[in-house]
Amino acid sequence: MMNRELTQKEIVEKDFKTTMRGYNQTEVDEFLDVVIRDYESFQSEISQLKSENDRLMDKLDEFSKQVAAKPQGQNSNGSSVTNFDILKRLSNLERHVFGSKLDDE
Repeated sequence: MMNRELTQKEIVEKDFKTTMRGYNQTEVDEFLDVVIRDYESFQSEISQLKSENDRLMDKLDEFSKQVAAKPQGQNSNGSSVTNFDILKRLSNLERHVFGSKLDDE
């Protein structure tokens, strides 16, 4: 987490001392106004990103719980499916689609 040294209020309330050859106060104030707007924009974006991150982390937790609760080797209707079953189905499908062409090879 970032450690911030300034708050928006501290930027607004900062009082610079003036000297004989000091900076143009209006120019400094205008620049600080830009800094404050950027700071507010960054704060808003950080809040949105934190919210989005929390939402995604909650979704990930929910998904992880679903995967952990589902026994291995079972599909959504609860029947057990093995690699052998899948290969057998694929073979039957190839025979149905390609028919006698497979027998000729």
